[in-house]
Amino acid sequence: MEAIKEKEQQFKEAAELIENVKREISSFIVGQEDVVDQVLWSIFSSGHVLLEGLPGLGKTMLVRTIAECLDLSFSRIQFTPDLMPSDITGTMLLQPNEDGRQEFVFHKGPLFSNIVLADEINRATPKTQSALLEAMGEKTVTVMGETKTMESPFFVLATQNPIDMEGTYPLPEAQMDRFICKINVHYPSREELKEIVLRTTGVSTVSLKKIADSAQVTGLQKLAKEILVSEDVLNTAVEMIAATHPDSESAPGTVKQFVQYGSGPRGLQSLITMAKARAICSGRYHASTGDLKHVAFPVLRHRLLLNFEGEAAGITADSIIGDVLETATKQGSRSAR
Repeated sequence: MEAIKEKEQQFKEAAELIENVKREISSFIVGQEDVVDQVLWSIFSSGHVLLEGLPGLGKTMLVRTIAECLDLSFSRIQFTPDLMPSDITGTMLLQPNEDGRQEFVFHKGPLFSNIVLADEINRATPKTQSALLEAMGEKTVTVMGETKTMESPFFVLATQNPIDMEGTYPLPEAQMDRFICKINVHYPSREELKEIVLRTTGVSTVSLKKIADSAQVTGLQKLAKEILVSEDVLNTAVEMIAATHPDSESAPGTVKQFVQYGSGPRGLQSLITMAKARAICSGRYHASTGDLKHVAFPVLRHRLLLNFEGEAAGITADSIIGDVLETATKQGSRSAR
């Protein structure tokens, strides 16, 4: 009984800490509440994020603000076509040692930070993208045959511009799958635009407080893994993934008509871990079907590959995910009976 009360207190304190972090972020970032929530869910899920939005929407500032509030080391990499893998991972340099002899010493690149902002990731060549994706997947980099471990915690928040695609190298679908979610950063409302101007063109400045630290972030990640997932919720998540495949009997008509490939097992893992993270942010001990519905759009929108007919008709992944949710919820309820 004592252990249960202690665990309940841990979840309560975690929810309060996360709420304080969100409050501090909102003192500087105008609007974008959904984006902030989804980035925090991803961080507490130990996942990497792909942010897509028009230039000037504050994607870089948002990531920097989150890093500051969580007291995590931050680095920004501007991806360009001439960026080499060693520019981001680091390199071996010859330096004299205490005996006066020359020896190779590893100099860390900007990847060795807790939060790495990969700005305009689709402007780098596939070779450089692969070096980043190795670090994301393995949390290590290999330089001249030596394996170097990344700092912990380690997150990559990559951005890409949906317009001005000239001179870009779009990420293949298999590599996009490495990101736990893809978040669309929307244009602010009129009121938010006014507030942005008032905050950024005056003499007053906002000084952000450090609400948490790396140890607390790591603790929240571990606590999120303890969130309970019922058989009903798991069945619904499985049905969601199955319904994204055009050859599945449970797939809705839009999937069969417009989708070429659906989500794989990593999509299911991401659904569950993100649902757990959303639950802990709400101070709950268990994930619900509602959590799945809220995280499904960012988790699945980059995991659905539309066919030619879907692209020609201007079908969006989000509209298909809406149909998938409706179908999967019904199927999951039947499986639970």
